[in-house]
Amino acid sequence: MRINLTLALGAALAILLACAVGSSAATPQDALAALFGFGDAIGRAIVWEIRLPRALAAFGVGASLGLSGAALQGMLRNPLAEPGTLGVSAAAALGAVIAIYFNLAAFSLWATPVLAIALALVATSLVLWLGVGRVSVPQLILIGVGISSFAGAMMTLVMNLAPNPFSLADMVNWLMGSVANRSLDELALAAPFWIVGAGLLATAAPGLRALSLGEETATALGANVTDLQRRVVIGTALLAGASVAIAGTIGFVGIVAPHLVRGYVRYDPAALLLPSALLAGTILVLADIAVRLLPFDFEFKLGVAAALIGAPAFIAIAARVRTLGQ
Repeated sequence: MRINLTLALGAALAILLACAVGSSAATPQDALAALFGFGDAIGRAIVWEIRLPRALAAFGVGASLGLSGAALQGMLRNPLAEPGTLGVSAAAALGAVIAIYFNLAAFSLWATPVLAIALALVATSLVLWLGVGRVSVPQLILIGVGISSFAGAMMTLVMNLAPNPFSLADMVNWLMGSVANRSLDELALAAPFWIVGAGLLATAAPGLRALSLGEETATALGANVTDLQRRVVIGTALLAGASVAIAGTIGFVGIVAPHLVRGYVRYDPAALLLPSALLAGTILVLADIAVRLLPFDFEFKLGVAAALIGAPAFIAIAARVRTLGQ
């Protein structure tokens, strides 16, 4: 599909741009040469150890959130659904904060992503159990708000009990959301969760298309709705949990990206998955480039920038939706 090729090219160019620009004295030409193995050792170190891992982390996190948002919107038939609004991101953040509080990463590098994914799975399952097919869409959003509020309260409690100011500072900085100082090793840790989660959502795509006609019609067409929901729940938990473990809390990109491309795929929830992932990843890479280049003494946090841009977009989308309560 043309839109997928266009967005894939845009994503590649955004990653190249992220590798080429920065605060170092190296020119963009030098940085791009270093990316392909040329240039001096310092230039290669800047690109391969700092800029490229950061760009890939931003793209991976954005793509995961965009894909999760598109899948949840298709399953719930709700244009405002995404891991953040349904409490999944907040629950994953709580898991990561607990891992930081107890310094579990000292015992195992898998501790933070596993706890983040586990609580994301609990939150997604809770939304599915309490809301899908039982309550209206506004009530479902309120359930997500309640889960987010509870997870936020628990995170505040954990931070209030932080054993020292250094631990507290780590938690606060992490919750603001950032992909700074990420390494290829950390990306390798998150990649299996992202791959499995994306695979589960890809296999759910035909069912999402059938589900857009309603659960009864989808069942009549041969779709296993229960299995479809299970795939989306587990896939979303894996994607959102691993993303939170890598970058902290990044909100709203999972709503905005599917909304921007929905019309180009003729409102097909199955065809929406890939372009949403590509666009969300590109948006986050470009946003991270912007926060790196802003003239502040301290680097502006990516999660804060995403919220400042995404929250007004969320309000605009919510104001335009006319069938939310149906």
